[in-house]
Amino acid sequence: MALCGVAFLPAAAAPDALRIGLPIGAASPSPRPRRLTGPLHPRRRQATCSLGRIASFAASTGAEEVAAAEAADEEEVGPVVKFKMSHFIVSDHVSVGLQGRSDEVIYEATVRDPNSPLYNSRVVLRQLTSVQAKRRGRRALEVLKRLARRKLMYHSYAMQVYGYVSPSNTGDDVPFTLVHGYHGSYSLRHWLQLSDWFPTLEATLALDEECLRRVGDDSTGGPAVTRQLRLTRILMRDLLIGVNYLHSHGLAHTELRLENVHISPVDKHVKIGILGNAVDFYNSNPNDSMVDGNSNRRKMMIAFDMRCVGFIMAKLILRELMDASTFLKFKSFLTKGNDPSCLRGFLLPILFRDSPSGNAGLQIMDRNWGAGWNLLSRLLALKPSERISCLDALRHPFLCGPKWRTGPSMDLIRWGLGSTTVRMAEDYIYVGHQRNRIAYFIELMELLNPSPRTKGWFNFLPGRWRLLYSTGRHIGLTLRQTTPSVLIRDVHLTFTKASDSDHRTFSLVSDISFKVIPTPEWPHDKSGPPGSLCVESCVKICPGRRLYPKEEDGEASSTLFQNSSAHNLSRRKWKGMGNIKELPSSVPTVKLLVDDIDVSMRLDSSSLSVDTAEKVLREVRTQIPFEMFDVSKFVCGTYVDSRMMVLRGVSGSALLFTRSCPTNDAI
Repeated sequence: MALCGVAFLPAAAAPDALRIGLPIGAASPSPRPRRLTGPLHPRRRQATCSLGRIASFAASTGAEEVAAAEAADEEEVGPVVKFKMSHFIVSDHVSVGLQGRSDEVIYEATVRDPNSPLYNSRVVLRQLTSVQAKRRGRRALEVLKRLARRKLMYHSYAMQVYGYVSPSNTGDDVPFTLVHGYHGSYSLRHWLQLSDWFPTLEATLALDEECLRRVGDDSTGGPAVTRQLRLTRILMRDLLIGVNYLHSHGLAHTELRLENVHISPVDKHVKIGILGNAVDFYNSNPNDSMVDGNSNRRKMMIAFDMRCVGFIMAKLILRELMDASTFLKFKSFLTKGNDPSCLRGFLLPILFRDSPSGNAGLQIMDRNWGAGWNLLSRLLALKPSERISCLDALRHPFLCGPKWRTGPSMDLIRWGLGSTTVRMAEDYIYVGHQRNRIAYFIELMELLNPSPRTKGWFNFLPGRWRLLYSTGRHIGLTLRQTTPSVLIRDVHLTFTKASDSDHRTFSLVSDISFKVIPTPEWPHDKSGPPGSLCVESCVKICPGRRLYPKEEDGEASSTLFQNSSAHNLSRRKWKGMGNIKELPSSVPTVKLLVDDIDVSMRLDSSSLSVDTAEKVLREVRTQIPFEMFDVSKFVCGTYVDSRMMVLRGVSGSALLFTRSCPTNDAI
């Protein structure tokens, strides 16, 4: 069954007949429309509400009186059923997976009224005691009337609300009891709290080829990571279709959490929970003079729901975030203004802490050139206007199986190149062909630089950057017999806007932390006093260009061309990358004009002599790229975005940096 064909129809594009619940093609509402009948709409002998009367009544008395008239006739319009407590046999237990708040009491019951279409069906009675809880219950009934017009979508993606129990007496202290369906399974939180949640849920849903075709896949079985990715796609796509169903009806859920998402093994769909906190996009008539205000309100509510979907996705894939303290650090990282595109670097120590041999969630997120991290960062974008919508998320390559061809955007191509380069550099492989591939990917990133002008560099450059890779000298701690041995730990560049009026000037600090290992048995014992080397200077940013050598520019240029990555970029296998038809003769860059530098070194050991300190300094300079020691050797910047930066030195080597994330202890 194709699911997306119905979910992708926005409310604004629906015909007027569809909006008021009439068959498509009806010219106008009849004076006495047919009553809705069905399993949840028992026939009544009372007169029904007339849409024709409401239309004429609205013209004379206004929208507020129409709302009051509809509220007065709520028993006659819509799918809400009024029950009595005598209609139920209350069970003496509550199944696992059902839970309520402190102002809610949950009962399981069976309908025993033979005249009810729900006869012998198991339902849930949610007794609401506080004023806020009662408001949520009545709001859920109001939302039900709007959503049930499209029954297929409502029954597939929303928890079914049948009606309410009519109280035997009146008063403020009388609880309001909501009657809704029980889908025979846990909420998503209960599933994820199981130690063997994945194989158990996979067996419960009994995924077949029809289910897999819903996500663009036609294969079953395979490694555990592949199977978990398929299940993640099914759950996330169902969740997004359900949320889009709400948004297309002018509603925002505002309370999307694991507790409010249920999985039904009957129809193998995700059900969005009670909609008691659903909010209308429009706080007034959308046709009045406050159109701009309503539009902003709608965008903010959609963005809030998408952020909640991002949190659900993070917990679904990265099980470590189910721990309350870890998730608190995760949220603090975002609330403090850190860019979500740097989440991988922040979460990497946490993910490897309990599974050093490999984390399944990390493998899922890293697949397809890091597409999972891209989707998560767009769901959790700091600016609400930059968050991805439900429809765009459903078209994202991470949620599309191998049978669905998706045309990645240029931003996604850049993301994939950067993610692949980072993963290859993390492998710490010094094989020649691997180093060549990394150099090719860096060249591609430079050609696709999203911020070639100085204005983009002014926005992205400030911050702390960690050196990840250099295409030039990269020696490290090898089997060279040096005394003492030095282990380089982290190498950072920090750019800070200068306090003077010139916005093009930044203060630059190169910070190299290392450890001095006095013993020659360093492969087995890496203990020793720490130290740091600090280089400070000022740098001015100016526009510039980087020229590519041409094969026909002479013998010297031809040799440079054959040895450069530009030669490989011009080959056939790269011609389909983005919109690059042929290599340009030059690309815009920024020039780095460095002032005088100040070098200082600190060693946390009083036992080292001056001669030993000189040897330590010499060894540090040997292992790190010389541009990090003499920052005046930086010539230009060729790539920068929210998470990565590439700087070029006088030798032509490229230094790849990733934005440094605060440590977990700092959060």
